[in-house]
Amino acid sequence: MDEALGEAVLTLAVEAAQRAWGSRLRAAYALGSLAHGGFSSLVSDVDLGLLLEDPLAPADAQRVKDVNEQVKASSLPLADRLSIFWGSQASLRGDGGEGRFPSLDRLDLIRHGRLIAGQDTRAGLPVPSQRQLVVEAAQFCAGLVPRSRIEEWVQNPAGLVASGPRPLTKAVLFPVRFLYTAETGEIGRNHDAASYIARQYRGPIGDLAAAALTWREQPPGPEDNAAVRLVADGLGPLYITCLEDHEARMLGYGETELAERLSEVRSTLGASE
Repeated sequence: MDEALGEAVLTLAVEAAQRAWGSRLRAAYALGSLAHGGFSSLVSDVDLGLLLEDPLAPADAQRVKDVNEQVKASSLPLADRLSIFWGSQASLRGDGGEGRFPSLDRLDLIRHGRLIAGQDTRAGLPVPSQRQLVVEAAQFCAGLVPRSRIEEWVQNPAGLVASGPRPLTKAVLFPVRFLYTAETGEIGRNHDAASYIARQYRGPIGDLAAAALTWREQPPGPEDNAAVRLVADGLGPLYITCLEDHEARMLGYGETELAERLSEVRSTLGASE
């Protein structure tokens, strides 16, 4: 039943994309948990990958927005969860055009993408390097803390638990997946990443990672004291560990400016604990 809700959104989105691009839509793929398992209607995004004919056109970005709006207007369950990644053979090779296909999602496309329309056009696409994956994760993480109210949640763990399973699990599993990818070079699928971090980081961080995986299917109530305690003990250390890890890796890569940004965010977050 969970997956059926997501599949219905994908079907509607692909139909809208076919109307928008016609023959220029080369292929459409299910990505994320609808492609490699673990989808939860409580918390999961509905990830769609579109590969268009080269060259990308200036109007393509607006067409993506239009498809998204059409799906949201349908009022289908989970329609507001649709996330579209798009590009072309050339843009995914880095040969021109922009689109939207971060390295981690490109790796997901290459390794796990499930073709749902068109002809498979992934042959010859370069696999992102571990450095590309980690640098982009560091860039994302540097902006995630202020954007996702992490400082507030560190100080108010009861508020995060009460906010519901989607913001709660995302707040925890983002850094869990980043750490997993940085250490393994693999896509941070929720089960794999949470299980790995629970083994590697004993104590509050590991306990919180394991709990967050469970909360995707069996969320805590808004006044669950045990869940609040897990967040209170583990969330701050989890983010600081993730930031420290990526800061060190950026220094190793010579990405000093990005390392400094991570250090500033880490200092701010550490002061709020």
